[in-house]
Amino acid sequence: MFRSIRCGPLERKGASKRLLLRGFGVKTLPSQSKLENATQVASRPLNIDEARRPTVRIIFAHGDQSLVERSVQELKRVGFAVDAHVVTDANQLVNHPQRQSFDIAVCQYGSDSANGGDVCALATELPKDLPLILLVDNISKEESANLMLRGAFDCVHTDAIGHLPVAVRRALNERSLRHERDRAERELRRLRAQYRALAGNQSYGICRCDLEGAFLDVNRALLKMLRYPSKEELLEVNLAGSTFADPAKRGQLLGKSQDGAVDPVEAEWTRKDGSTIKVRLSAQEVLSEHGQMYAYEVIVEDITKQRELEDHLRRLAASDPLTGLANYRHLIDALDMEIRRSNRTGREFSLLLFDMDSLKQLNDSFGHMTGSQALCRTADALTLFCRDIDTAARFGGDEFALLLPETGREAAHSVARRISTSIAEDGNGPRISVSVGVGVYPLDGDNVESLVSAADAAMYAMKRQRKTENALR
Repeated sequence: MFRSIRCGPLERKGASKRLLLRGFGVKTLPSQSKLENATQVASRPLNIDEARRPTVRIIFAHGDQSLVERSVQELKRVGFAVDAHVVTDANQLVNHPQRQSFDIAVCQYGSDSANGGDVCALATELPKDLPLILLVDNISKEESANLMLRGAFDCVHTDAIGHLPVAVRRALNERSLRHERDRAERELRRLRAQYRALAGNQSYGICRCDLEGAFLDVNRALLKMLRYPSKEELLEVNLAGSTFADPAKRGQLLGKSQDGAVDPVEAEWTRKDGSTIKVRLSAQEVLSEHGQMYAYEVIVEDITKQRELEDHLRRLAASDPLTGLANYRHLIDALDMEIRRSNRTGREFSLLLFDMDSLKQLNDSFGHMTGSQALCRTADALTLFCRDIDTAARFGGDEFALLLPETGREAAHSVARRISTSIAEDGNGPRISVSVGVGVYPLDGDNVESLVSAADAAMYAMKRQRKTENALR
């Protein structure tokens, strides 16, 4: 039996689930007084401002109720309206009857877990769209990365519980984006089903082509789609010829699946006014009375807006919403790709990490709007000095990163100096400055974690040196 906020007693299920995740076991069972304190912290009446904010439903699976109280206080301190439920271990978490209704799961991770296998089991038992944040003690960055690869969304050290709101915010944002993407995919499936059902409808472009793909006849909907004033003018344009001239595309276009549906082909056509349109083509053969093929009938669907929506969602998933730079996950993917390429070619590359100096003081003195503008000014400077092959990213908070392929240490320091000067002398508001560290692969690190750590150490060494110099002045 256990106590949880707004939840009654819960019976445990089968023996297999009682054995689940021994590594997540409770070190010490909470006392009744601690449970009551956690309940008071999480269920106190909301003030007017909190009532207006969306409530975040979080379930904590942790035996240290004082840590749960601190976690809830940290979340509320930065503006979250929290509806917290508390259970004592991971078994009670996966057996919770209302686990589908929570936004976040925060779970204790025991140091005796073997290679993160328990995390994988827990992630499998939890609802698919419930982010799992682990509260950990004394584990390395490599171990944290391993846990995230096995299903955890993020790891937060208990001695740095102030980082929990950042992890929760990221988890909620990604959960929201995933739901938006799922809705878009459902909409796309609906549109495809509608397309098949209305294939003969005149709102779709329909044309008949000869065996070389030249238009023989077109309907009025295709004229409107391609913005041609007359049928005669469109018949003189060979838009489908390249598709039918390619045996692979022609075979795909005319091939049929087991259910009898054609396999559409996507292409890019040019309208009368020179603009481009993305179209999905489906076709069937037209046979003569003697059974010989002499033409194709093609249905044309305008999918330009659908592809724009997909591109927009991909950009959202890979970019920082404030600065427009790549986000942390995109940067890690780019680093991993660059390491593989460097291993093939033997060419080194550099990673620059930037940290804005005294951003908090800037926010306190001029307001958060000015602070956000300062972040964007820094991002603009990075973009200005980027080549097409470089990756500029917001690493997190007031930290930025710049990935420079095929760039050695000397050239990387030169780029860092130019960027620092540009930021300091942009003249667009209160003066700002950055500290920068450089890491070179493979000299400073032979994997993502060690390279980032080397650049981070160099950056903070520069920051300490500046503080020392300023103190001596």
